[in-house]
Amino acid sequence: MIEIKYILPFILSFLFIYLLIRYASKIGILDIPNDRSIHASTVPRSGGIGFISALFISFALLETALFLQYIYMFLAIAIVFIAGFYDDYKNLSPRIKFFAIGSSTLFLYFNNIYIDSLGIYFGFDAVLFYLSIPFTIFVVSGFTNALNLIDGLDGLAGGISIVILTTFAYVGFVFNDELIFLLSIFTIAVLAAFTMFNWSPAKIFMGDSGSLSIGFIISTIAILSIKHIHPVIILYFAAIPIIDTVVVMLRRINMKRSPFLADKTHIHHILYRFFGDAKQTAIFLILAQLIFCFLGYVVARHIEHYPNGLFPIAMIFTFFILIAMAYMIFTTILKKG
Repeated sequence: MIEIKYILPFILSFLFIYLLIRYASKIGILDIPNDRSIHASTVPRSGGIGFISALFISFALLETALFLQYIYMFLAIAIVFIAGFYDDYKNLSPRIKFFAIGSSTLFLYFNNIYIDSLGIYFGFDAVLFYLSIPFTIFVVSGFTNALNLIDGLDGLAGGISIVILTTFAYVGFVFNDELIFLLSIFTIAVLAAFTMFNWSPAKIFMGDSGSLSIGFIISTIAILSIKHIHPVIILYFAAIPIIDTVVVMLRRINMKRSPFLADKTHIHHILYRFFGDAKQTAIFLILAQLIFCFLGYVVARHIEHYPNGLFPIAMIFTFFILIAMAYMIFTTILKKG
């Protein structure tokens, strides 16, 4: 029988999202279509208000001891959520959003959540020492924004996040890590309820309040997982958002444009033109992320057998090759389209 603590987050998220949709016009959370929008009609946004609130309430009520033990982590998530919520209404500059995410990452440090090593290579531990905090801020900010950028199609960000979080939930289960497992499962539950309303045609959008918060949560769980798995594996567990962001930024830099300038050249935009259907595009990318997660699992099994050899470096090199291939393929499609 499924425990109530796995059901309550879903129920609360479903209820909050339903109320947000019903009263969206009264509280002013409507998304007006622009030149980068896929949708043509006005749709409620800032769905993150509903599912992040459900996550916090569920964790505080059902896992109070763990919630208080990692209060700085939850405070960090709250800061990112508030920044995203404000951006949904007033449009924060990229600099202010980066500051909010960077500041939040410092709060993670107070709960001993930071990257202190890049893994073992040839028997040597690549310890970061004084670079650990700056590198953690770089990684968390990078992936948080990567997930934010991929939130461009109905159900896409939520679906990919559920796949990634399910993989980390498995890591938490295998290594008996309560925080990783419960934070992953609770987040999956609230996202599952949201995705029921967000699947094409969407009745509500995630908004920055949701995408930034989920990106930050996944980053946090990834850092927690490093004590159990090699850091290289994280690249595969979170591949689609990472590849998309790197490819888009490389293309913008190559065109002598700002890498932070918004446009419609993300992988999901290009595939949407090819498929001509939002559902098919979202399903394709979600399945691609599922394949990458399985590949990450295979990598994890092999690294266990060859922890001090060339294998981790080979896997990093392979990931860079995948990025290069994605860049060439999607840039060519974009030029021909």
